[in-house]
Amino acid sequence: MDQKNHRIYTMAVASVYPAYIAKAERKGRTKQEVDEIICWLTGHSQSSFTAELDKKTNFADFFAQAPNMNPARSRITGSVCGVKVQEIAEPVMREIRYLDKLVDELAKGKAMDKILRQ
Repeated sequence: MDQKNHRIYTMAVASVYPAYIAKAERKGRTKQEVDEIICWLTGHSQSSFTAELDKKTNFADFFAQAPNMNPARSRITGSVCGVKVQEIAEPVMREIRYLDKLVDELAKGKAMDKILRQ
């Protein structure tokens, strides 16, 4: 499949967001921690992030219009679905997988300062 036309790009972040929260909460983590990760990654404030959810912004636009993508995200490494995130060439897919990886790390019990690459 052509990466640029991947189905995830047109999906609303709000439609996947509950799955991120559920994954975190199953492992004893919180919605607030998921929000902190998303805001750290994208530069959104809590209110601007909530507005994007309310607008049903899709993943492609969510990352393209993010206020300030965190430069430290380049330090995110490892695999998501058997693919090394640092080797994904397509920029939007790489951002989506960075987010997936951060939520995975949260669910695995990693400390927030490590997740946020501090």
